[in-house]
Amino acid sequence: MSSDQVKSQAREAVAVFDKVESLQAAIDELESSGFDRADLSLLAGETTVEEKLGHAYTKVAELEDNPDVPTIAYIPTESIGEAEGALIGTPMYIAAATTAGIMAVAGGPIALTIAAVAAAGAAGGLIGTVLATFLDKHHADYLQDQLDHGGLVLWVRARDEPHGQEAVTILKKHSAHDVHLHGVYA
Repeated sequence: MSSDQVKSQAREAVAVFDKVESLQAAIDELESSGFDRADLSLLAGETTVEEKLGHAYTKVAELEDNPDVPTIAYIPTESIGEAEGALIGTPMYIAAATTAGIMAVAGGPIALTIAAVAAAGAAGGLIGTVLATFLDKHHADYLQDQLDHGGLVLWVRARDEPHGQEAVTILKKHSAHDVHLHGVYA
C-alpha cells in the first residue's frame, strides 16, 4: 500500500484558523490532551502545493479534504527560536574559536588576541543574526501567505471516532471554522 493510500485512509479532523494565536492555542490544548505532535500537520507552502497538485489554488478551502495536498509537520515556536539561537551562536563561536587558534599559533600578544577574538565573534554573531532574521521572515511569510489564501489549515490525525470528536471539540473551542472530520478509519 502506498503512502498516499495510507494517508487517504486516515481519519482526520480539519480546521481553518484566521489567527496564528488561535492556531497555537488549539495546538497547545491538543498536545496537553494527549494528541501527539506527529499527528498534527499544516498546509505546505504555496509553491510546493502548486507543484504537487499541478495547479494554483485561491482558497485553502479547496484543499482541506484533498488527500493529495502536501502537508508539513507542525514545528513549535520554541523550536524556531532554538534554531535562531543556533544560527546566531554557531557562526559566532566558530569565528571566535578560529581566530583564537590562529592568534595562538601566530604568537600574538594576549591583548591583541582578545581583541581579535572579540571582533571575530561579533562578526560571526552578525552573520548568524542575518541568518536568523531570514528564518524568522521566511516563517512569517509562510503564515501570511496561508492567511491570504483564507486561513491556516490544521489537520489532526485521529485513531478512532471518539478521538476525532475530541479533536473537533478542541478545534472549535479555539475559534476555528470549517471544522470537520474526513477520511475513513483503516
